[in-house]
Amino acid sequence: MAKNSPGVERVASHGVRRVRSFRGKIKFSLDWLLPFVAITVLLRYLQPQAQTAIFVTAALAIIPLAGWLGRATEQLADRTSERLGGFLNATFGNASELIIALVALKQGLGAVAKASLTGSIIGNILLVLGCSMLAGGLRHKVQTFNIAAARVRAMMLTLAAVALIIPAAYHRLADPGSNEGDAGLSIAISIILLLTYGLSLLFAFYTHEHLFRPAVKGPVEPAPHGWSLTRALGVLAVATILLGWISEILVGSVEAAARALGMSDLFVGVVIIAIIGNAAEHSTAITAAVLDRMELSVGIAVGSSIQIALFVAPVLVLASYFIGPRPMDIVFTPAEVIAIVLAIAVTGQISGDGESNWLEGVQLIAVYLVLALAFYFLPETAESPR
Repeated sequence: MAKNSPGVERVASHGVRRVRSFRGKIKFSLDWLLPFVAITVLLRYLQPQAQTAIFVTAALAIIPLAGWLGRATEQLADRTSERLGGFLNATFGNASELIIALVALKQGLGAVAKASLTGSIIGNILLVLGCSMLAGGLRHKVQTFNIAAARVRAMMLTLAAVALIIPAAYHRLADPGSNEGDAGLSIAISIILLLTYGLSLLFAFYTHEHLFRPAVKGPVEPAPHGWSLTRALGVLAVATILLGWISEILVGSVEAAARALGMSDLFVGVVIIAIIGNAAEHSTAITAAVLDRMELSVGIAVGSSIQIALFVAPVLVLASYFIGPRPMDIVFTPAEVIAIVLAIAVTGQISGDGESNWLEGVQLIAVYLVLALAFYFLPETAESPR
């Protein structure tokens, strides 16, 4: 599933048919995990006290469902115009993360929802991009991608960092013991981010679309015959319903499973749930890199983080006033803010020259592992109240 940002929407819209031709050469099927959907449901209703087992099976069940959701989205995008195809990829690209976060909000777990957003942002620009650069670099000595598009993405990520730093700084400078003002500031910033994200789409689709046009490497193979429209819509509907159901079961078992496994809620949200939500789509970025489509790979990884920060997070803030027991703000913990800022800085440094190699991939993965370890050993007392 190609997840797209202001830059990658254009890549997807121009290249969705090209991508389908080379993705067929290397497949990472996760369908063997589908039986865990039934296992999760059975455990939930026959052994409701087995919270840890339910959490593990639900996590495994979400991975193939997210993959089918992405597959259906790609089929729909392939049948539409370029602009609508890119929009569909952008809209459904982060569907699994959005559904999990919405379920967490509904159950009053705002901290878990925000932690999953943090994990998605740093996971995509460090782990996914790092694995892509490593895999591609082992096959191709040096890989290149669009520098202009990379700079636009880097600036969008910087905006995301600023939008996360300011609420956290305000919360601690104004009155660390009070949440007064956090809600109003979060709503205002969310609206600004949504407007900026919308304008960035206008920039990428219309006024400066030439900046995001990838170079075509080698001959383009004809795309194989795809699904019918009815099948694509049916799979999309079924996958979305099942994903929402399993996500509700997963989130409901998070707290008990975290205590049983000796992990904090913050670590579960930032690392475990984030990896689960992104696992099915990671193969697309890695496959693209292996086949020397680094522009697409960078667009998927970085573009997904941009959409999480500038679109999904603001949508969750606004939606929390309608679906949750209490509103969600965007005051992240100091650990989350530091992790996001460092991840954005490192990614910008590595991707700024428009070239990549396997060592840069190792460096990004190393930074991710260091941050993951920090979240694992972070004591519960260091987590700010939400």
